[in-house]
Amino acid sequence: MNAKSSWAQIGSVLAVGAVNLVFALSINAQVQTTTSTEHGAATKEVQVERGEVVWVNGNDLIVKGEDGQIRHFPNVPDSTKINVDGRQLSVHELQPGMKLQRTITTTTTPKTVTTTQNVTGTVWHVTPPTSVILRLEDGTNQQFRIPRGQKFMINGRETDARDLRRGMTVTATRVVEEPITVVDQQRHITGTMPPPPPAPPANTPILIVVSRPTPAPAETETAAAEPAKLPKTGSIVPAIGLLGMMFLATSFGLTMARKLRSQA
Repeated sequence: MNAKSSWAQIGSVLAVGAVNLVFALSINAQVQTTTSTEHGAATKEVQVERGEVVWVNGNDLIVKGEDGQIRHFPNVPDSTKINVDGRQLSVHELQPGMKLQRTITTTTTPKTVTTTQNVTGTVWHVTPPTSVILRLEDGTNQQFRIPRGQKFMINGRETDARDLRRGMTVTATRVVEEPITVVDQQRHITGTMPPPPPAPPANTPILIVVSRPTPAPAETETAAAEPAKLPKTGSIVPAIGLLGMMFLATSFGLTMARKLRSQA
């Protein structure tokens, strides 16, 4: 290999490097890209949760749900507002006994994003099936990577990279469809104050019972309350002795009277 051919190969390599540089700098300006989005039917899901405030301390909140489960909500932001009877309250203004209701609305929307890229140019160099260098309408050269299965339109005929020749005018179109799902969730919290205690009926006296110690009854009152009883004067034994003596005296008198009659 002579020196002249060696310098020719080096110049060719430098030319390709220059083309790659031009491609890197101007590809965004030469490739026409359009994007369209197609929206599908959106679906909504509404979830309602109810509970009662049990405990509040700073930004920590404990709520008892309808199912009886206790749920702890730590570090509730001060920016969270709860509509309680028309007032916007923060977590610090909640009170035990308040009824809370949280409504979560989840909207799911399917979308299809279609990206279309179009380029038209003259083949300057091709390395099938991986890349091609095109001379664009503004006179610049750009190198493009050829995706697998990419087709080209040449004079109204569809072909692939193996049929490309230098000087051909080609138009390439790449269409990419990407399905995505957009989920939007909104939360709305409302509440009601605990009911006040029931008021007494109108025009009805209120009986208040006050417990006081009962004084001990006086002895005179106790004696007066008891029924009257006859006093006890003595035992029955002396009366029996007195009757016995009377009988003995009578018997002795009768005996003496009989003796006097017999002597007369």
